[in-house]
Amino acid sequence: MIQIYHNPRCGKSRNCLAALDNALVEYQIIKYLDTPPTYEELDSLLTKLELNPIELVRQKEKIWVEIYKNESLTREETIKAMILYPILIERPILIKADKAIIARDLDRINAFLK
Repeated sequence: MIQIYHNPRCGKSRNCLAALDNALVEYQIIKYLDTPPTYEELDSLLTKLELNPIELVRQKEKIWVEIYKNESLTREETIKAMILYPILIERPILIKADKAIIARDLDRINAFLK
C-alpha cells in the first residue's frame, strides 16, 4: 500500500491525493504535522528517498531561516530539527515498499505509481 506524508493545507499535497484517487490506488495518509516521524522513521525515509537530510528540508520556511539558516548542522542535527519542527519536511512524500519520492509533480507521481 502507498503511504503519503500529507499536509492538508498544502496545495501540492492535496493535488497528490487527487492523483492517487484518480489512479484508484489504496493509500494511507500520514499527517506528519500531527504525528511527527521518529528519528528512525525519518532516517529510513531518507534512505528510501536517496537524499541527504538537508535535501528534505524546506529551507525557505520561517523556522529554518530564523533558527538554522547560518548553522552548519550534522546529518543527525538536521534530522532532529525536522522532528522538532515537522513543517520543515518537504511534502508531499509518497512511499511504496523500499522506494519514496517527493511528489510535487504529476508526471513524477504517475511514473511512481506504475
